[in-house]
Amino acid sequence: MKKLWVIAFGGNALLRGDQIGTIDEQEQNVYETCERLVPLIKEGHNLVIGHGNGPQVGNVLLQHEGGNKLFGLPKMPIDFCVAETQGSIGYMIEQQMQNVLRKHGIKRNIVCLVTQVIVDKNDPAFQNPTKPVGPFYPKDEADKLAAEKSWVFKEDPRQRGWRRVVASPRPLEVNNWEVVERLAREGTIVITVGGGGIPAYRADDEKLIGIDAVIDKDLASANLAEKIKADDFCILTDVPNVFINFRKPDEQKLETISVEKIKGFLDAGHFTEGSMAPKVRACIQFVEKGGKEAIITEATQLANSKAGTRIVK
Repeated sequence: MKKLWVIAFGGNALLRGDQIGTIDEQEQNVYETCERLVPLIKEGHNLVIGHGNGPQVGNVLLQHEGGNKLFGLPKMPIDFCVAETQGSIGYMIEQQMQNVLRKHGIKRNIVCLVTQVIVDKNDPAFQNPTKPVGPFYPKDEADKLAAEKSWVFKEDPRQRGWRRVVASPRPLEVNNWEVVERLAREGTIVITVGGGGIPAYRADDEKLIGIDAVIDKDLASANLAEKIKADDFCILTDVPNVFINFRKPDEQKLETISVEKIKGFLDAGHFTEGSMAPKVRACIQFVEKGGKEAIITEATQLANSKAGTRIVK
C-alpha cells in the first residue's frame, strides 16, 4: 500500500565522525543517505524530507563574524543564516537525490522549498538556549568566546567538546504546509523545513517577522507530518535504535514501544536535551496527534520493516 512518509535527515546524513564538512564530504554522505531511500521510492511511497543544519548554520554565523571583522560587512541575523543553509543543503539533497534516481532509472520530480515556521515570540525557550550550532570547542576556547561575544555554550552530552547554543522555540505551524502536502501526494519528492524551518512570528497585524532562533528539525518535521496526515514519520540519526542507560553497563535497546512507556523514560531523564530527547518528543507528538507510527533509526536500517525504535499508541 502506498504511504506518505515524512523523513527527517539527522546530522549523520550530512556530516560524520571527525569530518570537517567539505562539500565533497557532505555530497558523498547525502548521496549515500539518498540511496537508502530507493526501496521506499521503488515501492511507490511518497516522500517529504526534512533536514538539520546545526553544524552548517553555526559555520555560516562564524563566516558572518569573520566578514564583519575583516571587511566590515554587515552581520546577518540567525533567521537569515537558517535561510542560507536551507537553500544550500536543500540544493545538495535535491541534486544527489536526482543523481541516485537517475542511476536506478527512476523518474520522480524533486523540489526544495524555502520554508518559514511560525513560533511564539514569547516562547520561554528564548530565555533558555539549548540548540547546539557550529563546531565543537575545548572548554578554554569556549569560555573565551563566551566572554568576548556573550554567546552561551554547553558541553556536548557525548563529551566531544563545547558548542554554542541558541534559542530553539517550539514550532507552531509550517507556513504553506498545504502546498507541501499537495506536491507530495502528487508524487513529487519534497525537501522542506530545512534546519527546522526559518523561524518567524506573526505580529498583531498578521505580518510575518523573522526572529533569532534555530528550530529543532525533528519537532518541525513532526508538526508537518501531523498537518499533512503522513502515515509514517521517521527520524534518521547515527544510531540504529533509541537506548535507555545509554553507554552504561545496563544499556538497553528499545524496539517497538508504546507512547506511554517511552514518555516514562523521557520523564525519567534517559534522553539528553539537544540530542535524543527532542527526537523522542517529536515522535511522541506525531503519534499522539493521530500518526500511526514514528521511527528512530539510522539510514542503513530504513529498508528493514522491523528495524529501529518504533513508537506506537
